[in-house]
Amino acid sequence: MHKKKMPSLKWSGWTDRGRVRPNNEDSFLGLQFDAREVFRLGKTGEASLETTDFAFAVSDGMGGALAGEFASHIAVEKITTLLPRAFQHSAHGLKPGFADVLSELFDQVHRALAFVGGSYEETEGMQTTLSLCWFTPGWMYFAHIGDSRVYHLPRHKKTIQQLTHDDTYVGWLFRNGKISEYEARTHPRRNLLQKALGGSNRFVEPQVGAIACERGDSFLLCTDGLVDGVSDSLLAELLCDSQSSNEISNASQLLVETSVNNSGRDNTTALVIQVV
Repeated sequence: MHKKKMPSLKWSGWTDRGRVRPNNEDSFLGLQFDAREVFRLGKTGEASLETTDFAFAVSDGMGGALAGEFASHIAVEKITTLLPRAFQHSAHGLKPGFADVLSELFDQVHRALAFVGGSYEETEGMQTTLSLCWFTPGWMYFAHIGDSRVYHLPRHKKTIQQLTHDDTYVGWLFRNGKISEYEARTHPRRNLLQKALGGSNRFVEPQVGAIACERGDSFLLCTDGLVDGVSDSLLAELLCDSQSSNEISNASQLLVETSVNNSGRDNTTALVIQVV
């Protein structure tokens, strides 16, 4: 009797400062980890879920001078030390502890940012968004705060689903059907955040969830700069193309370059992960 082969992940990540901003305040991260070790992943690759879990994250920093760049960097670096401790929680599929683990991680990132932001004049008030996906056999757990996003494109489907909620008033208007997707993408107040990590925010309550994932599913993590220049329907079309060709090594670069060509007003980052 043949042992069932454990699925693998393919991924690709790309970032661009855009055509307006002087520096790139976005950061992204890929990790492979178990209870003992953690490895940082390259921009593209493929690996099995048989013995290790994976985490991917994007972060969009805000603040004067280089503070935003520093904030997003702190956020992703904290994940490398905090998430591997929770590997045992994922050993037997979905466990009730995953939400606590991710909420605690976000709280620790927030505390670190608030401490550094309050300690130095040049980092005063720095904040960042953070969207994180944690892959374990059969499941993807996610946590999110801000207006970066996590999308899911199921196998053989043409419609993409945004799993995360934008923590903005404009995002609330869109979710409640008061404005269209195009109006949300072009609204003058679309970048005004109601929640972020760091800064003067006292309490951090990330959106946390889980979704079953199957072979052929694709996931996209991105900063708000990407959706400034690419609609959801175009995102789905480009991801479907990468699904059908089973080639995602250039998928994130294609998404970012398409968005920058169409807009380019903001830093733009994309991480594409496919279950294969």
